[in-house]
Amino acid sequence: MTSSVVDYENLISTSFSDANSARPASGVMPRWKRKQLEAAKSQVENTQNRSTSSLNANENCDLKQTQPFNVHNASSGSIGGCRFIPNRAVMNIEQSSHHLRRSESSSDVSNVSLIEDDVKSNLSCEILGNDDSSSHRILSFKDKAPPPKGDTVNNLKILYSASGYGSKNIQSSKLTNRLIPSAPSRILDAPDLQDDYNYNLLSWSDTNVLAVALAQTVYLWNASSGDIQELCSLEDSGSDIVTSVSWVQEGGTHIAIGTSSGDTQLWDVDACKKLRSMNGHTGCITSLSWNRHILSSGGWDSTIVNHDVRVARHNTATLSCHTQQICGLSWNCDGTTLASGGNDNVVCLWDAAASSSSAPRFSLTEHQAAVRALAWSPHERNLLATGGGTADRSIKFWNTQTGSLLNSIDTGSQVCALQWNPHEKEILSSHGFATNQLSLWKYPSLAKIKDLDGHTSRVLHMATSPDGCTVVSAAADETLRFWDIFAPPGRNTGKRGPSDSSRTGSRRKLSKTMHIR
Repeated sequence: MTSSVVDYENLISTSFSDANSARPASGVMPRWKRKQLEAAKSQVENTQNRSTSSLNANENCDLKQTQPFNVHNASSGSIGGCRFIPNRAVMNIEQSSHHLRRSESSSDVSNVSLIEDDVKSNLSCEILGNDDSSSHRILSFKDKAPPPKGDTVNNLKILYSASGYGSKNIQSSKLTNRLIPSAPSRILDAPDLQDDYNYNLLSWSDTNVLAVALAQTVYLWNASSGDIQELCSLEDSGSDIVTSVSWVQEGGTHIAIGTSSGDTQLWDVDACKKLRSMNGHTGCITSLSWNRHILSSGGWDSTIVNHDVRVARHNTATLSCHTQQICGLSWNCDGTTLASGGNDNVVCLWDAAASSSSAPRFSLTEHQAAVRALAWSPHERNLLATGGGTADRSIKFWNTQTGSLLNSIDTGSQVCALQWNPHEKEILSSHGFATNQLSLWKYPSLAKIKDLDGHTSRVLHMATSPDGCTVVSAAADETLRFWDIFAPPGRNTGKRGPSDSSRTGSRRKLSKTMHIR
């Protein structure tokens, strides 16, 4: 039984194996065999691709160089090739193509002798014009990127440091390192101070005595002791008023007074006595200026008269050039040139030896309004600063030797007076409508250092103390204000000691308004 079963199974297996061997092969390949064949095929293809990849890339790049960008190979059916789009104007296409083609024969390079290498290198240098072809980089630009300009600005630095307060402090700290008080140290009441742009009613002597003209009276205020003295009064002359005052340059014991009637008076302050009266004008005396013993006066009659106060016949020259009234006169420091400003918008420069028939050395006509503010620089010879009226609003700087305009700045308001800082290259200007302020400027950059507010009307007059540290301003609001704005080097550097605090306390007491009369 058992043996018959075994024989039956053997018979069946034999019949099945014979049938399978006789059956033709099926078209479906087993999965394991397909994977084995695909792996072998991919290995062969990778080997072939490595040898032809560089050749195909070179052919594609050459095709892109010879065809437009919108035309591609019709046989391939796709764009293909490298994606680099060069700027052909700044590239050496011929040399780059040469280096690309060299890769085709890279397998034969090892068999080339050194002599043939040198020949190829020399030939490449002759044809391509490049001495260093071996180090040439494919797809590299001939010219390097230009360096950044010197005025390149860091926008982030500006963005995070452009606060108004911070930038203002930085600017002021660069312009000056001294402390400039914003409030006046003293205020004096000056009733009946004439509000007239042509008058010059303030003068400070080298003996520290301030003269101010109030209507018909001239008052003297001693800055050292605070005493007030009435020098003279024109009440007996009817409607005659004082229109200009000027201390003699040296000694400080004599003062010249100009009146609305056209008289120029010379007074001895110690004796409180009028020494003489000099004529020569047919109208109001609006400005006076001393040059040693020569006193120059300008008036509404548009003339300038030079008086020699030592002799009886005082009129040495009558200068005529302006077409309207004179409103400013100033001799330079060495007494060689007289500057005059008038309502005709002209500044004239006169030689000291000018006679009545002489013409001015220069007539400066760049201002667009009356010129009242005149100031000679104590730091540079032949440097004159002039200020124009409401229609002009500018401060101009001149070289009086050549008559050329050096610089100009628009202040934004009427310029009434100018004062140079005797210790540093700075200039102080006083203004009328619409700011009524004092402004301190750095020269020659003309950067504004500080504005001083306090007056409520136009600031017509300014004068500097003998020590050159204090400036007094007189305005149409009938007040005199004293500003400690100038200081010699090494003083008032911004640090206050015990003496400074005590001085500040005394200034607070003196800042109360006092009456001149």
